[in-house]
Amino acid sequence: MPLLPPPHAGEGRGGGTTARLRRGLIALLLALFLPLHALAVSNPADMLPDPAQEERARNLGRDIRCMVCQNQSIEDSEAPLARDLRLIVRERITAGDSDAEVKDFLHTRYGDYVLLKPPFSWSTAVLWATPVVALLLGGSLILGLRRRNAQAIAPPPLTEEERRRLSALGVTPDGETRQDGTRA
Repeated sequence: MPLLPPPHAGEGRGGGTTARLRRGLIALLLALFLPLHALAVSNPADMLPDPAQEERARNLGRDIRCMVCQNQSIEDSEAPLARDLRLIVRERITAGDSDAEVKDFLHTRYGDYVLLKPPFSWSTAVLWATPVVALLLGGSLILGLRRRNAQAIAPPPLTEEERRRLSALGVTPDGETRQDGTRA
């Protein structure tokens, strides 16, 4: 069963909206399911011979920030510095260090920024508090704008001409209908 209906007969060979939508959907699915992180360690010589140690190094590398790419782990980055950090992680694992010891080594050497999830401390409090403060400020700004719009300036009072026109239509100035039940 196809995901999308076939293109209409009148669209021609180049494809219309449906064909473009189908190509876009295929591209999106490929982008979502293509394992790009497997491409980061591209040199087999960089990999550890023991599969368990290699998996441990990859899991550990996902918690370490590439300082060039900034929002990628060293396992996802192709930057030369990320490769150097991957090699350091693998050297430390081969030397027998635990995961905590490897992280401590990198943390001591490069500071809080090297960890994708830095520990909470007074020096990182601003880093952790910024998203909360931004959400609170944004929410209060939205609420303030809504309140201001709700308290819109009252319309000016009706002129005598407008009152006569409303009376002729059978509506009182406050929008109520007359006693006889007529209303515009």
